[in-house]
Amino acid sequence: MEKRNLIIYWTATALLSFGMLGSGVSQLLHTKDMIDLITPLGYPTYLLYILGVWKVLGVIAILVPRFPLLKEWAYAGFFFAMTGAFVSHLASGDDSLKGLIGPFMQTIFIILSWYFRPANRKITSVN
Repeated sequence: MEKRNLIIYWTATALLSFGMLGSGVSQLLHTKDMIDLITPLGYPTYLLYILGVWKVLGVIAILVPRFPLLKEWAYAGFFFAMTGAFVSHLASGDDSLKGLIGPFMQTIFIILSWYFRPANRKITSVN
């Protein structure tokens, strides 16, 4: 059972990290795809810099050993960003697969990675 959980954790974490790092770098570089994705939602393009930096730092926080509280914040930030992106696309009338599949799948990876993370990556209660 423990080995299965570890495999699920690392698979979900690898997919989460790959997606967040890739999109974060694309956002920092202001690629045409990212600008085309965010502009119809009504958000300013400078938001891409903010999201890009947060995503890259979040990936580092999740992958580096120790710092369980920082990991919790990174998971929460990723969850809010991806569910917010999903809802933003729906609310703006963009129900395209391109706009929805990324945030939806990343949300699944976030939940799986967070749920199956090893004990040494969790916050332990003092009481």
